[in-house]
Amino acid sequence: MFSLKLRMWLLWIVMFGIIYAIVSMLSYSFFGVRNFNFYLVVSFIMMFIQYMIGPKLVEWSMRVKYVREQEYPELFQMIRGLSQLANVPMPKIGISDVSLPNAFAFGRWKRDGRICVTKGILGLLDREELRAVLGHEMTHLKNRDVLTITLLSVIPMVLYRIAWSTMYYRGSRNRSDGANTALIGVLAFIFYFITNLLVLYASRIREYFADRGSVSLGNPAHNLASALYKLVYGAARTPKESLAEVEGLKAFFINDPSVALKEIRELSVIDKDHSGSIDSLELMALRDKQVKVSAGAKLMELLSTHPNMLKRIKQLSSYERL
Repeated sequence: MFSLKLRMWLLWIVMFGIIYAIVSMLSYSFFGVRNFNFYLVVSFIMMFIQYMIGPKLVEWSMRVKYVREQEYPELFQMIRGLSQLANVPMPKIGISDVSLPNAFAFGRWKRDGRICVTKGILGLLDREELRAVLGHEMTHLKNRDVLTITLLSVIPMVLYRIAWSTMYYRGSRNRSDGANTALIGVLAFIFYFITNLLVLYASRIREYFADRGSVSLGNPAHNLASALYKLVYGAARTPKESLAEVEGLKAFFINDPSVALKEIRELSVIDKDHSGSIDSLELMALRDKQVKVSAGAKLMELLSTHPNMLKRIKQLSSYERL
């Protein structure tokens, strides 16, 4: 857990170090700091608007209907218990009319928290597995992960605007000044690409945090591992048309459904008895085993908001109690 926190702090330092370096270069360039301030303000305004209207867009895209306790008493009971353990205000509970089995949490702040499950997940997981998934989502709300990723995303947005403006800048006839400005634009574009990768890395770290948080809320690690295993298979069986509907929102999900078919091959080594679930003994057997992830899978993880599932379940094995 400390290692995850250290990595997150280092990530913040690197991200703001990059933006500071760009600011410093701009301040010494004839292009002027005023223009940078303009792009910074515009970027923050755009992110703020996105942050405020985001929940409505998610609700609309995922066809979310908020439900009452009388309709889903067991679901309410689990989420209420988890919210008390996590010391988080009781979130709104929604059902997404989507066949893809998954769950997601979102909201602008703690008191605006929402936890939603798809119809597909309710018939797939048993009670303990579902509670483990809900614990993961509750931890996202507790850690204010939506706000964290939103703030980090401002940095590549700012860098992109600087790159776009400076690489094509024609405000001076001085060749030296023009070359310097173009160079700043090229560097800004390179750092834009790097910081995008760092934002994805931050998202993957938040998933590890949420997994650990679910365990700390009283869910045995093998229940979450089994739930993740089933969700991968459930996503692999989902028609491509249904996956395409939620492609733009997969960052909210507990796993990335678009890579499910590839993850199945890697996960087959865990389910020794081919029961379709992962029990405590199978997870414990993974603890001391060295897992191998292909080069293709590593590249896909680098460009994904979620960790490689085999590595993720391997990490869960270190939380399982004897």
